[in-house]
Amino acid sequence: MSLLAVKDLHANVGEEDGQEILKGLNLQIQAGEVHAIMGPNGSGKSTLANVLSGRPGYTVTRGTLSLANEDLSHLEPHERAQAGLFLAFQYPVEIPGVSNMEFLKASTDSLAKAHNAEQPDAAGFIRQVRTLAESLDLDPQFLKRGVNEGFSGGEKKRNEILQLLLLNPKMAILDETDSGLDIDALKVVAEGVNRYRSADNGVLLITHYQRLLDYIVPDVVHVLADGQIIQSGDKNLALELEAKGYTWLT
Repeated sequence: MSLLAVKDLHANVGEEDGQEILKGLNLQIQAGEVHAIMGPNGSGKSTLANVLSGRPGYTVTRGTLSLANEDLSHLEPHERAQAGLFLAFQYPVEIPGVSNMEFLKASTDSLAKAHNAEQPDAAGFIRQVRTLAESLDLDPQFLKRGVNEGFSGGEKKRNEILQLLLLNPKMAILDETDSGLDIDALKVVAEGVNRYRSADNGVLLITHYQRLLDYIVPDVVHVLADGQIIQSGDKNLALELEAKGYTWLT
């Protein structure tokens, strides 16, 4: 059984008569696997991430999507998160007035409630979050600030990985997590993702650049163009794309 299964997915921006972006996309990720999706601008990479997470503004017109054999199509975004889906945004938003610590505690409490589990005690939770922050070169003082408020681009991306490690979802979708990172921040983010990887979860990396795949080595690389996956291979495909671009495929 696939951990993430996407079959013949068609999706539009807006209502059913909106512009079709995904045009019969098929993708299967097994537990323990990391898949990378690359492709030219406008090919549908971020649309795929948004459709999987249930972001408003997109309409699925055909096809199915499931996580651990659970149909996602009729679930709200928070229900998909409770089912084990995590999206690291290409452009993480700022939430003034809500501290990082409050946000993280509310997230973990929500997951615990959804799964009828015991909520973590406050003191142990704070210690865990501070330890994770330090391991990602995030100043623990940032935990008192509004979510991503005043953070640099690299700090926002590391804060996303902090959330990933804390929430430990079944499937992580990382939408251009490497964009805007210098080499040191890239290594910290990659180390965090590699720490998250296990035989029980999966990762879908969306990226423009092969350099990320030097640090997070994928099991499969896909090329997305015009709303469909047109080529798949191992890490060597990413190296070929780096050397040749996309025109030889598209």
